[in-house]
Amino acid sequence: MFGDISAIDLARFQFAFTISAHIIFPVFTIGLASFLAVLNGLWLWRRDDAYRRLFDYWKTIFAVVFGMGVVSGIVMSYQFGTNWSVFSDKTGPILGPLMGYEVLTAFFLEAGFLGIMLFGREKVGARLHMAATVIVALGTVMSAFWILSVNSWMQTPQGFSINEVGQFVPEDWWAIVFNPSFPYRLVHMVLAAYLTTAFVVGGVGAWHLLRSRDSHDTRAPAIMFSMAMWMALIVTPIQILAGDMHGVNTLEHQPAKIAAMEGHYESFPEGRAPLILFGLPDDAAGVTRYKVEIPLLGSLILTHSLDIPIQGLDAFPAGDRPKSAMIFWTFRIMVAIGFGMLGIGLWSAWARWKKRLYEAPWLHRAAVLMAPSGFLAVLCGWITTEVGRQPFTVYGLLRTSDSAAPLQAGAVSASLLAFIVVYFFVFGSGTFYVMRLMSKRPMDRVDIDDIGPTRAAGITPVAANPTAPHSTAGE
Repeated sequence: MFGDISAIDLARFQFAFTISAHIIFPVFTIGLASFLAVLNGLWLWRRDDAYRRLFDYWKTIFAVVFGMGVVSGIVMSYQFGTNWSVFSDKTGPILGPLMGYEVLTAFFLEAGFLGIMLFGREKVGARLHMAATVIVALGTVMSAFWILSVNSWMQTPQGFSINEVGQFVPEDWWAIVFNPSFPYRLVHMVLAAYLTTAFVVGGVGAWHLLRSRDSHDTRAPAIMFSMAMWMALIVTPIQILAGDMHGVNTLEHQPAKIAAMEGHYESFPEGRAPLILFGLPDDAAGVTRYKVEIPLLGSLILTHSLDIPIQGLDAFPAGDRPKSAMIFWTFRIMVAIGFGMLGIGLWSAWARWKKRLYEAPWLHRAAVLMAPSGFLAVLCGWITTEVGRQPFTVYGLLRTSDSAAPLQAGAVSASLLAFIVVYFFVFGSGTFYVMRLMSKRPMDRVDIDDIGPTRAAGITPVAANPTAPHSTAGE
């Protein structure tokens, strides 16, 4: 099946496959844990039963996704000791403690308080239950902190020395953890997690609004949709700004990656580089064919100046260049999705201003279509980051070809086939179950009156008890 592919390429594909299957789960749980904390906090503040019903609705989904994330993550750690044992040996003195800190400070925190969050409200009381929910949310962010510190050090290594046997040995842990690219990657990834979750929540809310258009029972979906659209409107511009800052940092520390992402095979010693919108990068010929470009805009985006020199791939030895053909397109897909999210956010703001946020079927259909967009953007961003680091595992210092274990291609291909079969069966079934859960309506314990969906979740819906105080919903 895999022909004459080398063991290293098979090992790389296996790791890419398993981490692609894994990353969508923690990205979702990071955002969903914070969303649950907000829902629980709103319930404590307003004592509006709709928020508690939504909390119970999404906590079940969180539990399933969290479990799939734990299982899929375990597999990758084993690959460090099998397919990439040389890499583990050389980087173990640095990466080993960082990964250990992630388990001790983040995963144990999540796992320790998860049971209280899921089952302990009636046993420990509302306030302690709220504390447990916040701790779980904090644990997911701390997990991202340590994992991104590990990955960022591999991208921009510092604070180490190399001993006599070729191992990377820590010299300055502060410099190792807070390496030059780490703050940008952390902000960019956490915001991506929040946006990914927001568009899933918004898509689910929009789906139920579309299905219940003739029903008065639209309050819970309207709350979800309203909160998600606020997130899209506010956070997407911040994410675009964070992405720009991350790109400037990457240009400083990994200029070859930027050249490959932009499709620039030739340098621009006087600046004034164009922005290539579309084209077909040809790594063998060293040229981007059929390109559609905007003059000068590349320099303005990358350096915020017209006159600063920009290196192309021709500035680097042929053996040190990442492949442009793949990351040229994954980067553009990620950016396009980001602007699509911004478009949905602005559309929702216009509909909200017109007081038609909950009676805008085309907006709801667009939100349903955009529901999985965050996952696709994260995968494209990960591919851009990791393929752009090639041909190194530790950028500029340890090559991928020198990191793999001495395995035969047949052994790696056998385990790869097993992973593909098992993953599609296990995680495919899990994903199908999560979608089944999302298809069920989150029912309110209170009945909305006959005001109708135009006022539900946005202005002053009233409970069945006419003396009950008015309450807003997610705005």
